Amino acid sequence: MKRNESIRKVMTSQLTTAHTAMPVSQARQLLEQNSFHHLPVVSGDELVGMISALDMTRVDLTGWGTDRRSLDAALDAQFSIEDLMTKEVETLPVGATVKQAALLLSEGRFHSVPVVDDKGRLVGLVTTTDLVRFLADQF
Repeated sequence: MKRNESIRKVMTSQLTTAHTAMPVSQARQLLEQNSFHHLPVVSGDELVGMISALDMTRVDLTGWGTDRRSLDAALDAQFSIEDLMTKEVETLPVGATVKQAALLLSEGRFHSVPVVDDKGRLVGLVTTTDLVRFLADQF
């Protein structure tokens, strides 16, 4: 088993991100259209948070109807990305190993972890799915 393999082997480096000035509805649409579960939130190229599909479901939009336009209008009127995102994000350094990522994600507190360089710039994202695929390739 290649547990000391570089995190670069499994991380996604071509990322779609949200930024702090983005309307919440646009982040929701990115999550939905791309079948993502997590979006790193950046300010410039610095990671400042994560927003997930689950974060979107925690919002009470009772009374705004069920069509997408009404829900998006309600999201944008009531919330910003910064209101909904997780600000205290666990990260891995770019020099981490697959084993380190597996240990962190196996704690079950979240299902993706951003990979950052020594200046806090986002360079990748590792998900539990990435690790399962890596494991499957070993057999």
